[in-house]
Amino acid sequence: MRTLNIGILAHVDAGKTSLTERLLFDHGAIDRLGSVDAGDTRTDDGAIERQRGITIRSAVAAFTVGDTQINLIDTPGHSDFIAEVERALEVLDGAVLLLSAVEGVQAQTRVLLRTLRRLRLPTLVFVNKIDRAGARAEDLLTDIRRRLTPHVAPLTDVTALGTPAARVRPRPPTDPDLAEALAEVDPAILAAVVDGPAPTPDDLRKSLATHTADGSIHPLLHGSALGGQGVTDLVDHLVRLIPPATTGSDTPRGTIFAVRPGPGRERTAYLRLYDGEVAPQQRLTFRRHGADGRTVEVSGRVTRLDVIGRPGPLTAGNIGALTGPKDIRVGDRLGELTARAPQFAPPTLETVVQARHPEQGAALRSALLSLADQDPLLHARPTASGATVLLLYGEVQKEVVAATLLQDFGIAADFEPSRVRFLERPAGTGEACEERPWHDGTRYWATIGLRVEPAERGSGGIFGYETELGALPRAFHQAIEDTVHATLLRGLEGAPVTDYRVTLTRSGYSAPLSTAAHFRGLTPIVLRRALRLARTRLYEPYVTFETEVPLDALAPVTAQLASCRAEFAGTTGGVGGWLITGELPARRVREVELSLPGLTHGEGVWWSRPSGDRELRPH
Repeated sequence: MRTLNIGILAHVDAGKTSLTERLLFDHGAIDRLGSVDAGDTRTDDGAIERQRGITIRSAVAAFTVGDTQINLIDTPGHSDFIAEVERALEVLDGAVLLLSAVEGVQAQTRVLLRTLRRLRLPTLVFVNKIDRAGARAEDLLTDIRRRLTPHVAPLTDVTALGTPAARVRPRPPTDPDLAEALAEVDPAILAAVVDGPAPTPDDLRKSLATHTADGSIHPLLHGSALGGQGVTDLVDHLVRLIPPATTGSDTPRGTIFAVRPGPGRERTAYLRLYDGEVAPQQRLTFRRHGADGRTVEVSGRVTRLDVIGRPGPLTAGNIGALTGPKDIRVGDRLGELTARAPQFAPPTLETVVQARHPEQGAALRSALLSLADQDPLLHARPTASGATVLLLYGEVQKEVVAATLLQDFGIAADFEPSRVRFLERPAGTGEACEERPWHDGTRYWATIGLRVEPAERGSGGIFGYETELGALPRAFHQAIEDTVHATLLRGLEGAPVTDYRVTLTRSGYSAPLSTAAHFRGLTPIVLRRALRLARTRLYEPYVTFETEVPLDALAPVTAQLASCRAEFAGTTGGVGGWLITGELPARRVREVELSLPGLTHGEGVWWSRPSGDRELRPH
């Protein structure tokens, strides 16, 4: 039996989870339809997901059609969880991109399809909610071609659109719209359309399969997840048009794309296997790149293995839920690391979290570290005051973390207002040394020399040695390294320092007087001196933005963006409206979002996402 791993992607409320429920129910995988409103869906299995009616983490469910098993990965739609979506994409064989026939193309829809096309992932477009009042068909197709992509091939039509009697009917195999769409991406079809003889139905079928598989065209179908109309057609086309991934080596190779907490400290990791085979009790080694560029290995024996949709062992092309290996994280690779794992722009917001009841402070820090273990894009670090700094992508993510702390850990937490997160980077090289000094009445029986210099962009923090590793006891070496990274969480301007290289240039100790505490106490003193000599530059986060505005709002919106120091990448449109793209300092985003409704009579659409950082410019 072959396997297809299919992702369902869409803007919030387009019907992803409802479509998943319909597919599972229609093919006998569940015995009743769950409801997002009732909070009893199969894939949104977390209490918070049920309460809020949104998908937060990728979930997997399976059903069988003939000799094909389809694993459905239901992904988040809210922009605060876009990183979760992108992590799921790399394990897919194909995708279904949902649009609502009522709301149409949304800003997040464009972001998703742009990502899918960049990955050349086979993608079918499913226009959902055709039975809802206000549903559109032909003008929506025009909108899709104008705002989403011109490379769509409509395969169905709708009768009684916008009513409970709405039904889907297939277009004829010689549909001229299909031939015209394929001619845009297939020279052979273009020649047949222009010069004749006209392409045959078999020619069109083969071309559609070829260009769907390479991601250059997107079949478009209609239906209703709640009513079930058109869902059978969607499944038929998934099976016919999306090829399974090819396999090669017998050596196990795969990717961890989701981690879920279990009873106690046990965690379940979802592994997509590309090559080889994995069985219970097998010992596996997972690898990832550490912040210093070195390979980190995590090994362990598989204590439990559940293969999605079938009995074990886990074979190439399939997904397994496994427990056993400790400290496993999302993005870990089974097998050799052939390339650096995909990188995501770091969060642009930070907030300080404190336990409402002081006696729960230690439990709060432990809980946040546990959540960060499940999601490497969630970062938490303690402050000197005992509070914890949490890095975020958006306000909804903060609300979800707060609800998770209360429901899963019994901890009520208070969050300070979110603020934009700045970073510092070394501007040059600085070096300092201290030999068994006195500071503030304390004698440090230690000698430490440190050099601080810039490291490669994106490398984080790197610690290295010019001294011999055996020159100090291992505990002293570890004390210096750990203290260096902890000290640089706050730079000369008060922001975290990143992309630095710190080298231990000199070391010494006095037995038996020296202790690890002496090295932990002296390291910040030497490091601060070296950092002041190197100097730092302050960087602020930027976002990439898109905004759609009415024709008469172009001038006031661009003026507002310019006043917020936006850099424009392009302005397109001019018929029904304008699409403005560019980059903007993250600290000015809220200002633009608040002004947009008034400048556009409530018709403006805004989308932004992190796009790195730039050196802070004087006003």
